[in-house]
Formats: sequence, C-alpha cells, structure tokens
Amino acid sequence: MRRSQVSETPATALLRQQGVSFTEHPYVYLEHGGAQHSAQVLGMDPFTVVKTLIMQDQDAKPLVVLMHGNRKVSTKNLARQVGLKSIVPCAPEVANRHSGYLVGGTSPFATRRTMPVFIEETILALPRICINGGRRGYLVGLDPQVCVQLLGAKPVNCALAE
Repeated sequence: MRRSQVSETPATALLRQQGVSFTEHPYVYLEHGGAQHSAQVLGMDPFTVVKTLIMQDQDAKPLVVLMHGNRKVSTKNLARQVGLKSIVPCAPEVANRHSGYLVGGTSPFATRRTMPVFIEETILALPRICINGGRRGYLVGLDPQVCVQLLGAKPVNCALAE
C-alpha cells in the first residue's frame, strides 16, 4: 500500500486499520471555501464531495450530518425525520470540541466523541465520494457505503438546493 502524501490523521489511521480502500486528494485549503472550493480545485463534481457537519439537537447533544457539497441541510426536515424537536449547527469551537478536528478539516471518521451520523440518502447511490480525511485541505475518496458500515450512518432526506 502506497504511503500517504499527507501525514496520517486519526481518520486515515482508522480507515487503514479497517482495511478500507481510499484515494487521497490534497488541495490548497481556502478559509470558508468549503466543499465547493475543494471540488473546483480538484476538478470534481461538488455533488460527489461530501461535507461533514457537526450539529446539535435541542438538548445540545451533538450529531453528524453528511451532505452533498452543493446542498444545504434542511434542519427542520432532519429533526422531523429523526424524531427531535430541533437541530442547529454547532458553533465552530463547539464542533471542534465534539469532533476533535478543526472546522474545515472535520472527518466523520475517528471523531473524539461518538455521535449519531446521518447521511443524505442520495449520497449512498453514488459509486464514490470524496470526504474530509481529517485535515484542512485533504479529502479521501471512498465508497459511500463505508459511512454506513463504519459509522452506522442512517439515511435521511433533508437536502436543499444551495
């Protein structure tokens, strides 16, 4: 197996340990560039670049939402589907504390806290996705089913056009 161009992160260590095949996609990180920026510089469709969002429910319990890079989350629809009163994005410093990663470099794999993970169901229909590898400016390409297998991600339907 080829060694990483980027130093190992908790996310890539977990993927390797679990025998997950993935490709590495480093890029020049742009503050507030998001998935749209990474897709553009890597020449990818932003629909296949998945962003990892740390949110919280009405009791401030954190959860992870995996969403297409060019879609927004309808927090109302998400809350209704998962049986919660409300869901809101975490403040960046709170998200960093829950995930153990910096916002902009948040991977759903090997987070500091174990949190429920919800994935936009249309992501699971894609043959491959790129998702954050645990560092700003670093995506990993893999089969989206890995999110279900390793994270127990539950499919939801809460995408809004961006």
